[in-house]
Amino acid sequence: MSKMNRRTVVKGSLAVAVMAATGARNALGQSSEPIMLGVSGPLTGPNAQYGAQWKQGFDLALDEIHAAGGINGRKLAYRFEDSQSDPRQSVAIAQKFVSDPSIVMELGDFSSPASMAASPIYQRGGLVQFGFTNSHPDFTKGGDFMWSTSVSQADEQPLLARYAVSKLGLKKLAILHLNTDWGRTSRDYFASAAKELGAEVAITEGYISDERDFRSTLVRVRDANPDGLILISYYSDGALIARQARQLGLKQTICAASSVYSPKFLELGGEAVENVHLGTRYFPEDPRPEVRKFISGFKAKYNGQEPDAFNAYSYDAMNVAAAVLRIGGTDRRAIRDAFAKVHDVSTVIFGPATFDIQTRRVKGAMNAELVVKKGQFTLWDGKPS
Repeated sequence: MSKMNRRTVVKGSLAVAVMAATGARNALGQSSEPIMLGVSGPLTGPNAQYGAQWKQGFDLALDEIHAAGGINGRKLAYRFEDSQSDPRQSVAIAQKFVSDPSIVMELGDFSSPASMAASPIYQRGGLVQFGFTNSHPDFTKGGDFMWSTSVSQADEQPLLARYAVSKLGLKKLAILHLNTDWGRTSRDYFASAAKELGAEVAITEGYISDERDFRSTLVRVRDANPDGLILISYYSDGALIARQARQLGLKQTICAASSVYSPKFLELGGEAVENVHLGTRYFPEDPRPEVRKFISGFKAKYNGQEPDAFNAYSYDAMNVAAAVLRIGGTDRRAIRDAFAKVHDVSTVIFGPATFDIQTRRVKGAMNAELVVKKGQFTLWDGKPS
């Protein structure tokens, strides 16, 4: 090989190396590599369905974001790591994301305990942890890199208590709750609000996430003789509790946290969840244009499938992330600061969304009071079940 050819090869190799190190550039000098988000959430394990629903919402939002020109001309992408919503796994994923300079923001984890276990790592590493389903009131207290579009349980549970006590007229309550930090905190906020409204909490019972036999718990509930059962549950365990309660002859009114709102709750609960009451931040009959657009787009992309609340949460989260990135670019600290600068982002759950800088949560939220009738979620008409 001639000296000229060798110099050409060396120069070419150096150019390739530089491009690999700095990322490909387009004609305007901008990187043409996608902007990368990290997602920590469940793809396997008992909460795997939620991870699958997240991906559907993310992907629909990305289609729309890219059709509108992307993020200042660049595509947006995500890398989904399976945490099983286990705090031990979420911590390991946080370490991986923080040390990867291509990750500019993290979304997740699904449960507040899994997210909060990883928060110190994200805070020290200066990487935004966008916990869009993390309703524990302490989640955003983990540091100024923690932001959320989930309504705090400090706000959510008093609304459920008002529905159960003031509107449904329940006065003696049994509370069954997931025995997690989220479940116990939600229980405490609900119980406090219910007592202030004049109700008595006759019994509270915690259970672990993979529990499947609730009969002994429900016998204790029956002996306490409440007029209402309050479920602070996810859809799978909530449906199972309802089935076993009815099998044991418990006919009390059931009122459940918004976390059970899913077509799967109806599918798994069958006749046992008929007349179950719940509140929700998302309801497909909402006439707002944002909701109608989301539902029609989702059905078109997923062969007529009806979206649920967790599809909407992830769809909104990706759109909020895109709005933040358009302001903050790809610098991690600038992204943190950009959350305080976004205003009136179009969302399904919140309408025009703006963050409260003090709480680092979105201001306000819609709240629909539902009841299951003829196997479907319907707006409650104000009449006793």
